[in-house]
Amino acid sequence: MVLATMANPLIYFSICLFLSILIILVKFLNKVWWTPVRIQSLMKSQGIEGPSYRFLHGNTKEISSMIKKIRSSPQELLHHTLPMVHPHFHSWIQIYGMNFLQWYGPQAQLIITEPELVKKILSNKDRSYPKTKVSSEIKKLLGDGIVLSEGEKWVKLRKLANHAFHGESVKGMVPEMIASLEIMLERWRHHHGKEIDIFSEFKILTSEVISRTSFGSSYLEGQHVFDMLTRMTHIISENNYRVRIPGIGKFVKASYDIEFENLEAKIRESFKNMIKKREKDAMFGELDGYGHDLFGLLLNAYHDSDETRKISLDDLIDQCKNFYLAGQETSASALTWIVFLLSVHTDWQDKARKEVLELFGQQIPSQDRIAKLRIVSNHSTMATF
Repeated sequence: MVLATMANPLIYFSICLFLSILIILVKFLNKVWWTPVRIQSLMKSQGIEGPSYRFLHGNTKEISSMIKKIRSSPQELLHHTLPMVHPHFHSWIQIYGMNFLQWYGPQAQLIITEPELVKKILSNKDRSYPKTKVSSEIKKLLGDGIVLSEGEKWVKLRKLANHAFHGESVKGMVPEMIASLEIMLERWRHHHGKEIDIFSEFKILTSEVISRTSFGSSYLEGQHVFDMLTRMTHIISENNYRVRIPGIGKFVKASYDIEFENLEAKIRESFKNMIKKREKDAMFGELDGYGHDLFGLLLNAYHDSDETRKISLDDLIDQCKNFYLAGQETSASALTWIVFLLSVHTDWQDKARKEVLELFGQQIPSQDRIAKLRIVSNHSTMATF
């Protein structure tokens, strides 16, 4: 009788444990097998096909293999860069058409390359297409700044950005931009006859300009933040097609996860120190309010008593990260691409140089006269697309 009484709770516990494990297993299989197979079947019935879903990793192994293969071999100098940048897109468009389904782990991704559909999605007039849900790493990198935010918060952050970068404000930034350019050119004079890594140089230049014009600090002061943000983007890039078993990240962290989280904490601390310094300068009357650059406008919004205009500390830091990262990388890449094209098409290089010399001679360009450039302005714009 005693043994039976003791055995009953044990049996009950075993049954509960078994059912719990069974439920977890069913949920896991539903997420990584049944749901992807069902989505693939439904999309196929509507004429959207693509590479087959592979258990757990989807198509990530295929994509990684294609990228590794194409980038390990010499490439011709061609305008058609899609096969090198996204070889899987190029290959699967040939097989499945302009629109197809691919898999990032168990997550379905509908790839749209048909121009009219792309135009319709990007215009998004009726708000039918929300912003894509990004990975937790990208979310930590960019936060809820202007890039990822939506709705009223996006409108609020957009207004602040527009105010910081309207026409007259940008004109006021020109002297700082020229000062940064002169520092770069002086550095180049010491490399006469030697190779220069222009992408690295343009990253320094854009970092300097952003720091000076938007945050009131020198490049050296912002260098640490730029380096940490860059390292975070590299970690994301290096592990972009590495798929994990769902839920395991809560219990086991890889070395790059730990490094990523440490960088995130250090970046936050750096921005908090920048905030304290600006607040101190404002307190001692060294600035008009908190200043009129982007950082000053964000601080004004942070201290605003009106809840409709106020932003949180997290919003302020996230917005800073967005402009530090996106502003630097995109501008440096565009400048590098323009200079590369000019080096390839020397006839246009000669035309651009002639126009600049005719308009400015050896004088420092002014904002009003820059607007008169035709060859440089038009082809710089075309090169960025």
